[in-house]
Amino acid sequence: MNQSFVNQLLAFLSTPYGIIAVALGVLMIVQATRSRPVGWLIFSLCCFASSLSTFRSQWMPVPPALVSPLQQIRAVDRPLSIVLLTALVLLALTTASNWRQDIVPKAMKYLIAVQGVIIFKTLLYGSVEFAILSAMTFGGIIYMMKMALGTWLADDKNFYFAARSIAISAGIFVSLNTYQILLNRSAVTFVQGRFSGTTGNPQQAALVLAGMIPCLMFVFQYFPKVNFAKFVWAVILAGVMYFLFLTGSRTGLMMGLTSIMLFYRNNGGAWIRLLIGCAAIGAITMLFLDPSSLDTSTGIDSAVSNRYSSINNTRSEVWDSMWRGFSSNPLFGRPMRGDRLGYGENSWLATGENLGLLGFIPMMLMGWECFNLMWQLDRLSHRQPYYFAQASTVIAGLGSSLLGSCFEAFLLGNITFSLMAFLLYLIMGAYLLEVDRVRTFYMRETAPSIARSGVYQ
Repeated sequence: MNQSFVNQLLAFLSTPYGIIAVALGVLMIVQATRSRPVGWLIFSLCCFASSLSTFRSQWMPVPPALVSPLQQIRAVDRPLSIVLLTALVLLALTTASNWRQDIVPKAMKYLIAVQGVIIFKTLLYGSVEFAILSAMTFGGIIYMMKMALGTWLADDKNFYFAARSIAISAGIFVSLNTYQILLNRSAVTFVQGRFSGTTGNPQQAALVLAGMIPCLMFVFQYFPKVNFAKFVWAVILAGVMYFLFLTGSRTGLMMGLTSIMLFYRNNGGAWIRLLIGCAAIGAITMLFLDPSSLDTSTGIDSAVSNRYSSINNTRSEVWDSMWRGFSSNPLFGRPMRGDRLGYGENSWLATGENLGLLGFIPMMLMGWECFNLMWQLDRLSHRQPYYFAQASTVIAGLGSSLLGSCFEAFLLGNITFSLMAFLLYLIMGAYLLEVDRVRTFYMRETAPSIARSGVYQ
């Protein structure tokens, strides 16, 4: 039965799961006002909830059910995300301001402009209800990012908490999907044999998993010596890479490799250790694959191996169509064909096709500012080696996200994991640049007095 989002939210709040979620949310909000890690944990839960979705198509309107309680949790994906987002917005209202001034980077401001055009066009020619809900949801995300997460990012400890929040959501994802696979593997691999997990399809699963890798690498590197925490993060990272491989997504694989290349861009030794680790993980995971579906020539699941070995361009026709739509309606985009805009498999072409230059120009400026932020962070990482791992995390996250946006339109989404992770990487990058500017200014102001004091004489 099709329900509007408002009806679905109200229905969820009236269920035992909804009542429990609200009660736990209130308790966590109270605790988060006293303990910052609890606030970041709420964001982790919101990220995982935003990754939940149900596969639907005209050939399979009802997908296989997951085991309990995963089926019940997935059924309330969007309402659960909104409840957790509301909790974060309430936390933002109680968060006091601090020394941070440039919390929102320019790239985020341009993306806000793009979303504004989307909402405005939907309001004029589509569903007014959907436009209002989109404005409230995206506005809540931006407000939460600035007044909660951005304000919390006032020291290096909270940078670790920010990265760990994505890593925790990865841990939740890996744990729950491993539980599902052990009990009923087919329910999360029924889409042409490719892993979709608790997301809507294999491609979405790949985007979610690839977006988790930079933060997992950071928390893994955060501990200089081998201990239990480092072991746990290594296991979760291995699980993410394993599931990413099973999605059969070439986009996700390229995003993951890009993250690794950018994170370890100056460390050849880490490259060698990582390759050895991946080879060991691959050898072990082969033992758990279904023998009846193995390709005898490679030892890899045939559906996945065929996907990776295929050289077919599955997006060229869609890209050509979007380019023609942009070319024929360059100013304001093509007319809407329904109550909301539809996007093809490219964030940039989808913007041009649907919004014309009115949205394409700020979208391109957003991309430029992302590359500018990455360049500044790379300079910072060489000038201040202490921040190399932090800067590399943001560079890897933004680099892989921009690559993925060329094959999927997730930058134009609303409350999705990929978009929220992308915004968090921008916020984290803005913190690193601002703290560097503040420290540089402080050193310049205090240098003359230090010289006059004769400290170095």
